[in-house]
Amino acid sequence: MSEQPQSTEAELIAVRKEKLAKLRELGIDPYGSKFETTTTPGELKADFSDEKQVKLAGRLLAIRDMGKSVFFSIGDVHGRIQGYLNKKGVSETDWAAYKLLDMGDWIGIDGETFTTGKGEPSVKVNSLTVLSKALRPMPDKWHGVSDRETKYRKRHLDLMSNQSSADIFIKRSQMIAEIRSFLHDRGFLEVETPMLHGVAGGAAARPFETHHNALDMPLTMRIAPELHLKRLLVGGFTKIFELNRNFRNEGISRRHNPEFTMLEAYWAFSDFEQMADLVEEMTCHLAEKYCGGLNIEHKNEEGEVIRTINLQRPWKRLPYHDLIKGVAGDDWFDLTPEQRREKCGELGVEISPAMEDYEVTQQVFEKLVEEHTFDPCFVTHVSKELVPLAKVNKENGNVVDVYELIINGQEISPGYSELNDSQEQAQRFADQAGEETQLIDHDFVETLESGMPPAGGIGIGIDRLVMMLTGAPTIRDVVLFPQLKNRS
Repeated sequence: MSEQPQSTEAELIAVRKEKLAKLRELGIDPYGSKFETTTTPGELKADFSDEKQVKLAGRLLAIRDMGKSVFFSIGDVHGRIQGYLNKKGVSETDWAAYKLLDMGDWIGIDGETFTTGKGEPSVKVNSLTVLSKALRPMPDKWHGVSDRETKYRKRHLDLMSNQSSADIFIKRSQMIAEIRSFLHDRGFLEVETPMLHGVAGGAAARPFETHHNALDMPLTMRIAPELHLKRLLVGGFTKIFELNRNFRNEGISRRHNPEFTMLEAYWAFSDFEQMADLVEEMTCHLAEKYCGGLNIEHKNEEGEVIRTINLQRPWKRLPYHDLIKGVAGDDWFDLTPEQRREKCGELGVEISPAMEDYEVTQQVFEKLVEEHTFDPCFVTHVSKELVPLAKVNKENGNVVDVYELIINGQEISPGYSELNDSQEQAQRFADQAGEETQLIDHDFVETLESGMPPAGGIGIGIDRLVMMLTGAPTIRDVVLFPQLKNRS
C-alpha cells in the first residue's frame, strides 16, 4: 500500500482509483456512512487507559507495515493515536480493505486500548471500516505544505499536514467562545445587526456596493456595526456586543483582509477609560488561558524569536500629542501646516499633497510611533477630526476622549467615550462628509434626538488580536480562507 514518491501525481491518482474500484469489488462502500464513535483520537490520547473498548475515526496519517501486522496513526486537527492491526485479529475482508488503503484515507476502527513496550498508547483493531477513500495524495509528510501560496489557497492541505496551523485555528475558535463568555459573565447581551446598509457608516472606509433588486435600491456591505448598536442604546439596551463580519473594499496586506471579524461592545454610563480596563483584563485573560502566560513570542519564518511581547499589567496610557512630540519635536503643534509638511521630509515620513493637516500628523504617528510600539500602549486623546463619533474632551476642545490600543506595531482596538449630542453629531458628520452630504446618516442623527445615554464603546479586530496572541506573522495565517488574487 505504499506510494512511490518519485511517481507523478497523475500516476498516484491512477493507482488510488484502481484501489477504489477494488474496494467496490469487495462489496465495500469506499465512502462509508454513519459510524458511531465513543471517543476521538485526541480525547483518547489525553485520557488514556489500557483495556478499554473504543470506537473512533480519523484520517490515516502514518503507516508502518511489517507484513502480517501494521502500526498506523489516525487523527484529525485535535490529535492522533496509534493503531495496531494484525492479519489474524481481523476478518479477511477487513484485511483486504486495509491493503487497499493509503495515507489520507478516513477510516473507523473498533478495538481495545493497550500500551506498547515502548510506552506508546495504542488501539488493537478488531474491525476496520472504510469511511472515505482519498484520490489525491497527502502533502509530503516531512515538510507538509511549506509554500505560503498553497497554504492559503488550499487550506485543507495545510490543516491536514501542518499541526501548527491547525492549532492556531483551534485557539482562535476557543478564544472567540471565551470572549463571548467573558462578556456574558459581565452582563453584556449579544445582539445582531444588519450587514446590508443604506448608508455606510461607523468608520471611514470604502464599502462594497451592491443593489437590492426587489426594493430597487443601492446598498453597501457594512463597514462597521456602530450606528446600529448605538440605536440599541437609544432603545434601552445598556450593555451589548456584536461579534461578526465587516467588509471594506480597500487594500490587502499582511494586516488587512477585505472581510474581517470585529467585536464591538457598548456599555451605557461608562467611558473610554473603563472600556480600556475591560479590554486589558479580557486580553490578559485570553493570554493566560490559551497562550501559557503574558509573554508572547513572535518568530520569523525560520522559527527564530524576533521579539517577545510583554502583556504584564498595568498597560501604559499615553496622550497622542505627547507621543507625537516625542518623535517630531516639542514644537510640532506650534508649527504652521506648511512647516509640518517640511518637517516630514526631515523625519523621513512620506505624505501626499491631498492630505489634510491632521492627516499629516496622523501619518507621523503611524510611521514613527505605532509601527515601533510592541508592548501594549493605550494612546489617548487623539485629534477630534480623526474620530467623529467620540466626545470632545472638556479640558481640550481639540481632542476627543478615546484610546487606540497599539500592540505589536498595529492598532488592536479603539475605544471611545461615545458622542451622544445629536446636534454636535450632525455637525461632525457634515464636517466629515464635506460636499458629499448623501453620505450622512440622517436617520442616525434623528435617532440620537430621542436620547442616547452616555456610554463607552470598543472595537476589537479579532483577526489582529489572534495574530498578536498566537505569534502569527500575517492575517492570512489566522483567517481560514483569506481573500487572494485570482490566478492568471
